[in-house]
Amino acid sequence: MTRRIGLLGGSFNPAHGAHREISLQALRALGLDEVWWLVSPGNPLKSPRGMAPLPVRYASAQRMARRASIRPTAIERELRTRYTYDTVRRLVRRYPHIRFVWLMGADNLAQFDRWENWRGIARTLAIAVIARPPYNDAARAATAMGWLRRFVRPASQAREWTHWSLPALVLLRFRPDPRSATLARAADPDWHRHVPVTGLRDRLTRRPLS
Repeated sequence: MTRRIGLLGGSFNPAHGAHREISLQALRALGLDEVWWLVSPGNPLKSPRGMAPLPVRYASAQRMARRASIRPTAIERELRTRYTYDTVRRLVRRYPHIRFVWLMGADNLAQFDRWENWRGIARTLAIAVIARPPYNDAARAATAMGWLRRFVRPASQAREWTHWSLPALVLLRFRPDPRSATLARAADPDWHRHVPVTGLRDRLTRRPLS
C-alpha cells in the first residue's frame, strides 16, 4: 500500500511547538501517514553563525516529535545533499512506494525563487504552503508565485494531492502559531547546552548521530 508522507525541511535550531502544530494540521488536511522532519546539516541560505550542531538540533526535533506521527531524520547527511532539489530527487528514487508532498511556510514561499532549481522541486513533488500571517502578502507577491500561480489547487481538494499532475501547489490556512526558533533562542540563548545527545539514532536510517 502506497504511503503518503509530508516532508518538512529546516534547521530546527531548535525544533519548537509551531513545527509540531503545523505538522499535525498538515497530517489531517492532506491525509498523510507521517511527516518527516528533514533536519538539515546546513542551510545554504542561512549563516552558520549561531547554528547548533546537527546532533543537538536533531535531538530537539526528536523530543518535540514524541507521541506523534512525525519522524525526524538527518538523512541529508547520509545522502550528502546540500540542496532541497537534490534531496527530494534522491528520496523519490530511494522510496519508490512512497508519495511525498513538500511542506513549507509562507515565509519560505516568499524566497522560494532563491532555492536551487526551485522549478525542479515543483516538478518533482506537490507543494503544500502553510499560511503564516506576517509573510502571506510577501508570499503572494513572490517571484516564484508568478510562475506557480497557474498550478494552485483548491484547499478543499487537498486530500487528492496524490492524483494531481505536477507542478501542483495548495495553500493551507490553519490557526496562526506565533512560535519560532528565533523567539526560542531569544528566550534561552543557551538552549543547546541542555539537550542530551548520547546514544542518538536517526529514526529513519537507524544510523547513529552522536
